[in-house]
Amino acid sequence: MTVMESTSAKVDVCAAAPRVHPRPEGQDRYTISEVAEFTGLTAHTLRWYERIGLMPHVDRSHTGQRRFTNRDLDWLAFVGKLRLTGMPVADMVRYAELLREGEHTFEERQELLEATRRDVRTRIAELQDTLAVLDHKIDFYASARRAPERPCAS
Repeated sequence: MTVMESTSAKVDVCAAAPRVHPRPEGQDRYTISEVAEFTGLTAHTLRWYERIGLMPHVDRSHTGQRRFTNRDLDWLAFVGKLRLTGMPVADMVRYAELLREGEHTFEERQELLEATRRDVRTRIAELQDTLAVLDHKIDFYASARRAPERPCAS
């Protein structure tokens, strides 16, 4: 699976800035434990991602050990961003399936990402409202602490 999506006119790298990889292209064969350490994911999670189709094309060594590449690390970084959006796993798997199907799925992939963006913007607005309430309460308590003590009523 590739993070790179290309047409003859453009390339979508799925990341705002290029990632620094532990090894250069061509020398990028990582074990599952190395990927777990680099990404913070567990080996169990990586195996599960492969099993459910989120990472279906992980290379194997002649002994059957998984061998991940820099492109796999980039894909996992993108999946991590999708997880942070709150995108359901089923939608992430669907996106991965569409990606494998090819360029004719660009529109459906775009729609999936746009729906996720709408959900994220809604959550951001809710969090901003919550932040405003917290700021108001914090200001209230800060003002109350600065106010001079009131004399007791006799």
